[in-house]
Amino acid sequence: MSRRRTRPEIATAPKRQPLRFPDLLLRVSAFLEKFSTRIAIACVLLASLRIAATYPVFSHTIDEPSHIACGMEWLDKHTFNLEPKHPPLARVAGALGPYLMGRRSHGLSGTYQEGDEILYSGDYQSCLTAARVGMLPFLWIAAAAVYLFALKLGGRAEAAAATLFFTLLPPVLAHAGVATTDMGVTAFIGAAFVAGLFLVEKPSLARAGAFGAMLALALLSKLSALAFLPAVGAGALAWCLFSRTTNLRDLWTLSKRLALPVCVAAAVTCVLIWAAYRFSFGPVSSSGLWRGLRLPAPEFFRGIRALIAHNNAGHPSYLLGERSQTGFWYYYLVVLPIKTPIPFLILTALGAVGIWTRRRLEPRRGLPLVFSLAILAVAMFSRINIGVRHILPVYFGFSVLAAFATIGCMRHSAGRRWGAAIVATCVLWFLACSALAHPDYLAYCNALAGDHPEEVLADSDLDWGQDILRLGKRLQELDAPELTFNPFTIARYDRHGFPPVKPGSAVRPSPGWNAVSITVWKVARLGLYEKHPEIRLWPDLVRPTERVGHSILLYYVPYPAH
Repeated sequence: MSRRRTRPEIATAPKRQPLRFPDLLLRVSAFLEKFSTRIAIACVLLASLRIAATYPVFSHTIDEPSHIACGMEWLDKHTFNLEPKHPPLARVAGALGPYLMGRRSHGLSGTYQEGDEILYSGDYQSCLTAARVGMLPFLWIAAAAVYLFALKLGGRAEAAAATLFFTLLPPVLAHAGVATTDMGVTAFIGAAFVAGLFLVEKPSLARAGAFGAMLALALLSKLSALAFLPAVGAGALAWCLFSRTTNLRDLWTLSKRLALPVCVAAAVTCVLIWAAYRFSFGPVSSSGLWRGLRLPAPEFFRGIRALIAHNNAGHPSYLLGERSQTGFWYYYLVVLPIKTPIPFLILTALGAVGIWTRRRLEPRRGLPLVFSLAILAVAMFSRINIGVRHILPVYFGFSVLAAFATIGCMRHSAGRRWGAAIVATCVLWFLACSALAHPDYLAYCNALAGDHPEEVLADSDLDWGQDILRLGKRLQELDAPELTFNPFTIARYDRHGFPPVKPGSAVRPSPGWNAVSITVWKVARLGLYEKHPEIRLWPDLVRPTERVGHSILLYYVPYPAH
């Protein structure tokens, strides 16, 4: 009897299902959750490298020499009298690198002249780079505060996403790359707010000391913290009452628990501020309401007095083709949407809408929105409108809002496919915007500004004097024999490859090469300011030959035929 052999069945592997879009987003969210800290550190390192790459591209801005000079006075002469309107912390950080290189004060009375002498007394580029490197720790502190803020209110994935957004924003990269005060105050206002949240959650003397230290460092970075911090605190309290996170009885109980820690925090703040001014003691002023008043750290109070006087007097500003000495109440409402990448604005708006709709369920998530809106509201009363940098801390809260919207849509992508698709598109769009902005973070404007952003804004939003190196290089390429130029910054132009420079007229260009600073044109009217309003400036009538960087227009006018 024969046996039939049967062919053994071959097991077939199940077909691999294609990865669906919602599943992909869930995996990305899980990846952010798992490697949150590493991703945040990588974002900060990448941002630091991107910023460092801009150092050799841009010359000093108009404010950097002044800040370096004042910081150098503190380090070298142990005094702080050159210009007290800004506190010493960020200025000392900017001057520390040049000081370690051997640069010293030169005893000049003007801050710009003193800073110019420090920069040019040796190798210019190495000195400026050393000054700008001093701003990087402020970026690191700000990013850490953003991470902790998002972690406390959301989770590890939200913390990683918030840090990613914050460290990719062009305005943040711009002002972390110049030796000024704006990144310092952004870092410590955010850090003080987070420290305050920890203190309220669990009052202790250690947390009170940390909160007081952050308050002191914020006030020692820039005096605008005196207005921003109370507004942020009041806004947070109002939100807690509105969202019913707490009530008046709970608030009274909490205030009794916080009485001693708040006193400790106040003492730490006062001592640190006094220590930063080297425990000085003396008269604040010889005239006015402050006459005869002797206080610890009188330089700090002189700075407050100078800032109040500056705000009362106003500052020349420009917006949407109009000039004003006292600013525009809607200035930041126009500038903020133009200086911020559009996809980030969309994500921030989605985050704000989500918070509002769930304000009863997750009331604490409204704090980032309250933080940023409080700063924006205070800034609208300022009469000094010269750049989005003055409200740079708003990005601290907005980054967290954008992270909430992004991670929320990722986790609920199966039921909200259209929303998830919009968020994913915005994230990719934002990454592209940030990459394409390099290295011109300072002059970055989104598509809302159009092809001629100088018709909308100027000053530190577009032309802060940063393109002198580019102009010198271009003039060498053109072999220009001379240049007519009314510059925005104090610089030694012969050190940057310039031919002989002569001042220009507001009425007509000179034969040959003419350079026009956008800020000098739009804000100062080529030196005329508000005099002779009937005169039409010649750059309004002549098309430039080319644009150097984003801030300088270059014209060639043929010489008359003989």
